[in-house]
Amino acid sequence: MVLTGSSGSVHRDAVLVLDGDQARPGDGSGTGYTVRAADCPRESRPRLSKFHAPEIVFGPDSLGETAHAAVRLGARRPFVVTDPGVTEAGWPAELLRHLRAAGLRPQLWNEITPNPKDHEIQAGFERYESSGCDVVIGVGGGSVIDAAKGVALLAANGGTILDYEGIDRISNPIPPLVMVPSTSGTGADVSQFCIITDTERLTKITIMGRALVPDVSVIDPRLLVTMPDWLNAATGLDALTHGIEAFVSLAHGPLTDTHALHAVALVHTNLPTTMIRRTDDGPRTAMAQAALEAGLAFTNAILGATHAMSHQVGGMLDLPHGLINGVLLPHVIRFNGADDPTRFVPIAQAMGCPHGPACPATRPSTWSRPRSASSPTRSASPPGSRRSGSATRTCPASPGSPSATPA
Repeated sequence: MVLTGSSGSVHRDAVLVLDGDQARPGDGSGTGYTVRAADCPRESRPRLSKFHAPEIVFGPDSLGETAHAAVRLGARRPFVVTDPGVTEAGWPAELLRHLRAAGLRPQLWNEITPNPKDHEIQAGFERYESSGCDVVIGVGGGSVIDAAKGVALLAANGGTILDYEGIDRISNPIPPLVMVPSTSGTGADVSQFCIITDTERLTKITIMGRALVPDVSVIDPRLLVTMPDWLNAATGLDALTHGIEAFVSLAHGPLTDTHALHAVALVHTNLPTTMIRRTDDGPRTAMAQAALEAGLAFTNAILGATHAMSHQVGGMLDLPHGLINGVLLPHVIRFNGADDPTRFVPIAQAMGCPHGPACPATRPSTWSRPRSASSPTRSASPPGSRRSGSATRTCPASPGSPSATPA
C-alpha cells in the first residue's frame, strides 16, 4: 500500500537550527553542522497529526532501569526475549541480575534469528504461555524487538502472526512492552511497526498499529560496543535511511522534521568514528541518540520506497536489513530528487554540504541521469503514475509495505 498526498507550497520563512555549536566531526559532542530547513515544502494549511512515542530512559548504565520499568508495569514473571549473539555478549545476564534483584522471576528465551521468522514467533508465544509470563522485555537489535512484539501480540489476540499483516488489525491490548536496543539504527524500540518474515512466501510482512509502540524504551549506549563492525555499519545505514525517508515523506510534520534532520547529522558525524574507535563513549552515545531520533521520525512520518523494496529483498535473501537499505537508498534519492530536490537540500546540508547555491543538491545537474535506450522516459507513463507505481515496477510485492514518500 502506498499512501499519497500533496507536498504543498514552499514556505520560505521557516528556519530550523539544530545543534548550532560547530562541534568537530567525530568528537561525539554534537553534529558539527547547523541544519536549516529553509525552502522546505510545507502544506498550505495545517493538518491533523499525531506523534507516537514510548516513555524513554536514555543514558549510560541505564540498563538497570529496565527492572524498575517492569515492576511499575506490574511484572512478576517477565518474558525476556533475546538472541544467541546478544546472550554471548553478556547483556541478558546483566539484565536478569537486575530483574531478580527487584524480586522478579524472569524467563529467558533466546531462540531468535536475524529477520525473525513466523514459526519463531509461534514458538516464543508457546514458551510465554507455558511459563505463565506477563510483561515482555526485548534486549537486542531490531529482530529481537520485533519478535518480542510478535509474542506479545499473540499472547493477547491469538491466531498466527501472519493474521495481523497490515494496519490496525490488533483488537485486544497486548501485554506491557519494555525494549532495550543493543544496536544503533533500527528504531524498533520506539516504533509502531513489527516486521516478520513469512517463510512460505519468502517476504517480510509489516504489522503496524499504535498497540505495538513499547511502553518503555531503555537506551543504554554501553550495549552498542559489543556490535561487530558489519552490524554497526548496517544499523547505522538503517538509521540514516530512516532519517532521510521520514524527512521527505508526504506525511512529515514539524516534529518529525526536527528529529529526522538531527538524526541524519548525527549519523554523518559519528558513525565513521564508531567504526574506528569502538569504545569511545561520545560517538556511541551520539549514535544511540541518532537511532532514537530517526525512530521517532519514521514511526510518525512513515517510510518510503527504500524500505518497501528492502523488506521484499530481505525476505527473499535473508540479508541484513540495513545493508539492503544502504544499497537501495542512493537510487531512490536520485529517482525522487530528479522530480523535486527541494527537501533533499536540508538533508545534504545536514551531511556537510554548504548552504546556499554552493550546495550541490540545489543544482539540476546533480539530479540528471542518463537514460538507456531500453529505459522508459517519464512521458511514457500517465501523469502521476510514478507516485503510486515506482516501487511496484521495481518489486511487485512492495505495495504490502506502508510507504508515504513520492516513490
